[in-house]
Amino acid sequence: MQFHPNNCTLPPFDNCDIWNVMKNKAIEIQESLEHRILHGLSCEWDTALWVLPASYEDQMQKPLFAIQDMNNQWGYWSGKNREIVMSRSLVLEHSWNAVRQVLRHEMAHQFAEEVLGARNEPPHGASFKKACYHLRADPAASGNFRLLDERGLTDSKNHEDKMMVRIKKLMSLAQSRNQHEAEAAMAKAHELVDKYNIDLVRLEQNRAFVSIFLGEPMLRRFREEHRLAYLLGEFYYVYGLWVSTYVMEKGKMGRVLEISGTEKNVQIASYVYDFVNRFIESQWREYNKNKGLNRYRRTDFALGVLEGFDQKLKSQSEQRVSTTGIGIIKVEDPLLKKYAAYRYPHITTYRGKPLRQNAKVRNAGEKMGKKLVISKGIHQKGRNKGLLLE
Repeated sequence: MQFHPNNCTLPPFDNCDIWNVMKNKAIEIQESLEHRILHGLSCEWDTALWVLPASYEDQMQKPLFAIQDMNNQWGYWSGKNREIVMSRSLVLEHSWNAVRQVLRHEMAHQFAEEVLGARNEPPHGASFKKACYHLRADPAASGNFRLLDERGLTDSKNHEDKMMVRIKKLMSLAQSRNQHEAEAAMAKAHELVDKYNIDLVRLEQNRAFVSIFLGEPMLRRFREEHRLAYLLGEFYYVYGLWVSTYVMEKGKMGRVLEISGTEKNVQIASYVYDFVNRFIESQWREYNKNKGLNRYRRTDFALGVLEGFDQKLKSQSEQRVSTTGIGIIKVEDPLLKKYAAYRYPHITTYRGKPLRQNAKVRNAGEKMGKKLVISKGIHQKGRNKGLLLE
């Protein structure tokens, strides 16, 4: 069939032609994505070495990376090919935090074999465990291991304890249109969180810690994000740190907030993080309607919201101390402190330049922050799916 440029009628495509075009385009997109993921694995491999002593770091040589379809494992290390192979379903369907978790496990196999010389030991023998210790890797993150995002999705619903059930009920009550009732419910929920953590430390109860990402990895972070991270650490019994990680959309290393704590505290802090961010966004849209204020003014407004909420939590704490003897004042958990010191052996502090603020916008945000009530009302899942209370 001939096509003349002056003829406005396109030649017909049969279904097979259309299907092939779409199929080829899908293959091209996936190949591009997997190429970027492989680059990300390489960048994360480099970053993971920073926890090693210099003598070990110099002995680790970068391997090849590959992505394959797998049925019964998340990844594996091939000493023969000097290659770390990752599951396609893992890198395409799970969070990047989970991918990093498995990558470090496979790096530990490489470390055990090439640095510690464990060629005749069982795969998860003494040398491998030593390698996991040095790389801060999870020895269990292989085979049919359930990743943290999967565990949160199932365990949080099927194995809840009485405290978490009570907190959910209180957060449901905090949706009340009666401001006094809502405030009282939120204050009671915080009191339960306080008592739980005070008892953990006072009674020296056994506790394990987990670490998860909050929000998306980005090249640039705004001041309100740092302020929210500080608030979570101050009131919700988690340890927060900005860690280096790969930003898929940019193809570069950026930063993301990682929090550590007991699984309950991490679950609650994750919920609060999402709730506060959505509150700020909704209130900012309302405040900025027909004003046309820029991104810097949004930061002023958000900082005001967080400052107002901070003042509110401190005020509630003072009231509880006077009546119950239990306040939201931070209780240092020595085991969490030890866990954080092990996980983050080298910490660098950065200080940003002071920027001019709009006092009027910040004060408006502060007024809204004093009205903020954490309640059970989030339906969308965040990136750490399953870690929300709803």
